[in-house]
Amino acid sequence: MREVAFIKQNKAKWLEIEQVINGKMKKNPDDLSSLYINLINDLSFSQTYYPKSKTTVYLNFLSSQIFQKIYKTKRIEENRIKYFFTTEVPLTVYQYRRYLYYAFVFFILFVGIGVISSVYDKDFATLILGEGYVNQTLENIKKGDPTAIYGTGANWSTSLMIIINNLVVGTKLYIYGIFGGIGTLYALMQNSIMLGAFQFFFKTQNVLLESAKGIWLHGAFEIFGMVVEAMAGLVLGASILFPRTLSRSESFKQGFRNSFKIYLSTVPFTIFAGLIEGFVTRYAQTMPLMLNIIIIFGTLSVIAFYYFIYPYIVFKKLNYAAVPGEKIR
Repeated sequence: MREVAFIKQNKAKWLEIEQVINGKMKKNPDDLSSLYINLINDLSFSQTYYPKSKTTVYLNFLSSQIFQKIYKTKRIEENRIKYFFTTEVPLTVYQYRRYLYYAFVFFILFVGIGVISSVYDKDFATLILGEGYVNQTLENIKKGDPTAIYGTGANWSTSLMIIINNLVVGTKLYIYGIFGGIGTLYALMQNSIMLGAFQFFFKTQNVLLESAKGIWLHGAFEIFGMVVEAMAGLVLGASILFPRTLSRSESFKQGFRNSFKIYLSTVPFTIFAGLIEGFVTRYAQTMPLMLNIIIIFGTLSVIAFYYFIYPYIVFKKLNYAAVPGEKIR
């Protein structure tokens, strides 16, 4: 059977399953099971005859979603927060993973612009970071502690101020996606160019390594989280610009629901980054180098695993359990 004919024959059934997944249509357990079995049959057929087709990817996604709908147990409901972070968010990130790649590409591009601008304009760092901040940092470098600015203020008050500021920045990166994603890219550009100029400034002062020892203690969570927040904003923007087979309003509702899950998942990382910056970064130049490295690469590994690797693990695990004849775990 030609793929076009296969799609035409089953389109109505798949759209019905989408409505069930989105909560627009109610089905009793028997009907849900019937839909699920038929969908798995369609998926098996598509994997056999159209293995590299977008139809197979689409059916894969539908099968994992309807599987969750059927087998969501009372235990899951009682552990809603755990389920949200261990299953819902990873599956949503997997579904929109290309937007994470886009966000990182733009992030690297904008950081590069910040670096190149600093290379050709010696006053660019002052323009971006502010004269007061630059002068204070130069004084700290002369004293042998380039990241001394992180040691000012009390631990808790500093952490609270940083957490609030970073939550505001992250919210802007996400909410500005409502302008078709352009607002998100603009906010990402501002922060990324600042980061590029900031790091190059330390390089010109020959203290790049010393600065990195302090900045990236909290920066792994903070900067990576910023890119994921930009991802959420791009998902939100895409839901408005590219509604596909849905109405624009329905596409926006679905995009907002899914992008908000992604954005919400960054909040714990943002809070933890603020705590590290307030309590740990101030000791960056005096702590053992090995401890510094462990914290930096440890935090980077955790957040990279959660957003890049874990979504694939969850998706494959659910797909494996969804195969007829296999034991549901």
